[in-house]
Amino acid sequence: MVLNQRLKKYNVILASQSPRRQHLLKELGLTFEVRLGNSEDETYPQNLSYEQIPEFLARKKAEPFLSGLKINDILITSDTIVWCENSVVEKPINREDAVRILKLLSGRKHVVVTGVAISNPLAARSFISETDVHFRQLKDEEIDYYIDTFKPYDKAGAYGIQEWIGYIGIDRIDGSYFNVMGLPVQKLYCELLDILNEIEKNSKQ
Repeated sequence: MVLNQRLKKYNVILASQSPRRQHLLKELGLTFEVRLGNSEDETYPQNLSYEQIPEFLARKKAEPFLSGLKINDILITSDTIVWCENSVVEKPINREDAVRILKLLSGRKHVVVTGVAISNPLAARSFISETDVHFRQLKDEEIDYYIDTFKPYDKAGAYGIQEWIGYIGIDRIDGSYFNVMGLPVQKLYCELLDILNEIEKNSKQ
């Protein structure tokens, strides 16, 4: 039985306002509801490695919902970071910052890491997915055009791989393309199957 069939008796909740994550979850064939938390706190301990940061934040995003989860609820929370030159590249705060970020990524490799947490009263798990992204050297006019046309101010790293900049600027990627969009759907599919097995096992104990 495929995942969407097994999930029919469950209420899948995506705690994300990201249209890209919502789109990718729909493409998996899942029926789900979107819930938004009240907290925008995305702080994390400074001693975490870059691999640990998005997984920590994904679990943190789940915390406001946990006490209200019912036995047939499955909550999905997620966070994505861009890591380049030994630091986290945040979302741009304005146009000037977006230009700075894209010039930083231009001609370099950066790492996109997404952390995902799956929560249910009987089981919980979290995981990460990493993708190496290589940009060719971008011209100033290409950066200006992209920012002015697509306004990527809500995106970590100041770009969306599925947009124009991805078509003309990315030389190659090593890892999941969908992870760069914000949700590693192949790995999520497998993890959901595993947690369903765990939930069903624990429900019989």
